[in-house]
Amino acid sequence: MAISGRYIDDSGKPRSGTILRDAIVALVVLMLASWLWPLRTVPTGHRGVVTIGGAIGDIKSEGFMLLWPWQKLSIFNIRAEQAAVEDADGSTKDTQPVKVSLTVRYSIQVDKVAEVFEKYSRDGDLSSYVQTATQEVFKAVTARYTAPDLIAKRSQVSADIVEGLRLKLAQYGAQVINVDMRNFAFSPDYMAAISQKVTQEQLRLAAENKLLTVQAEQKQKVAIAEAEAAALKAQADGQAYANLKLATAQADALKVQNAALAENKDVLELRRIEVERIKAEKWDGALPTAIYAGAPIPFFNPETAKK
Repeated sequence: MAISGRYIDDSGKPRSGTILRDAIVALVVLMLASWLWPLRTVPTGHRGVVTIGGAIGDIKSEGFMLLWPWQKLSIFNIRAEQAAVEDADGSTKDTQPVKVSLTVRYSIQVDKVAEVFEKYSRDGDLSSYVQTATQEVFKAVTARYTAPDLIAKRSQVSADIVEGLRLKLAQYGAQVINVDMRNFAFSPDYMAAISQKVTQEQLRLAAENKLLTVQAEQKQKVAIAEAEAAALKAQADGQAYANLKLATAQADALKVQNAALAENKDVLELRRIEVERIKAEKWDGALPTAIYAGAPIPFFNPETAKK
């Protein structure tokens, strides 16, 4: 590589002192340019806190900004962050120990950036404050519920924890996004007692359901028997009514016949003659070979013979 004349002495050798001096000057100039360069950027989801001599001068939004040499820029996070609280412990209203693991998602309120930067955090990380506040709120909420209520009203308990945390973290300029409860548990002895109670309750409900089923089946059988009895009674009543109507009709017919016979006695004689005619048509002309005393002789009428 060629070296210009200013870096070569009279003997033709490189001037090392000159090269080193120029390199140092170039480095200093570069550092000064970098330090004095006024253009800075604030990433998305952050705010730029500009301080002058340690005092907050301005809060910048995302994007480019001009920064003078006497100003200092601190990048402050306002995106959603989370704080994990493992095995938070508390005590119920009926003095049962309870533990839970929670995950709290939060973010810094935009209008509270300067306050949080000045009092609590230079970068927006409030996880230690969130963990402490969560422990306190959990203890306060569980103390208002009995152990059975904590289990039966878990959604309400979660809502109370969220509400308590919102009030608590608002003091630190943070807002609660949501709270997830995990591993909600009591002492092993109490959990065993709850399991036994649940088992007994399930057995009781099963027995009640079986009893209700038997009662329903019995009611169904009674209803079927009553319906069949009613059907039989209705059938019997209908048959009796039909028989009554038939007997009435027959009696009325006999009355009509008797009345007709009473008015015209020749009808009986005509019927007798008709019967005798039918007998004569069926007789083969042979007389009985043995006649006993009082036995009738075909077509022989003593009354007619006397005449």
